[in-house]
Amino acid sequence: MNELTPGTILDPRTTDLEHEPVPDDQVVFGEPSTAVLEITENSGVWEMTPGAMRDVESDELFMVLSGHAVLEFVNPPQPALMLHAGVIVRLVDGMRTEWTVTETLRKVYWTP
Repeated sequence: MNELTPGTILDPRTTDLEHEPVPDDQVVFGEPSTAVLEITENSGVWEMTPGAMRDVESDELFMVLSGHAVLEFVNPPQPALMLHAGVIVRLVDGMRTEWTVTETLRKVYWTP
């Protein structure tokens, strides 16, 4: 965790992140990688490079800072979301999703 010191600034749009490949059992296509920077115990910056991956979500509210992606809801099924800078999305624990990123997606997230 990179605890944000009170009274300081962190620009989540430009801070450097260290990427790791998405595990093979989650990859749908491409060679996506993800990176996360925990800012506090309940918040952080997350990024995914182009490609597609499956995930099981936790309770989370996020705002997209940059990039483009489609977020599909596998279970429970519901309409896919087009993600782009400025949109806010809420996920709940256990949702099964598929992320298809066409332009590296960066978001800032908050968890309960």
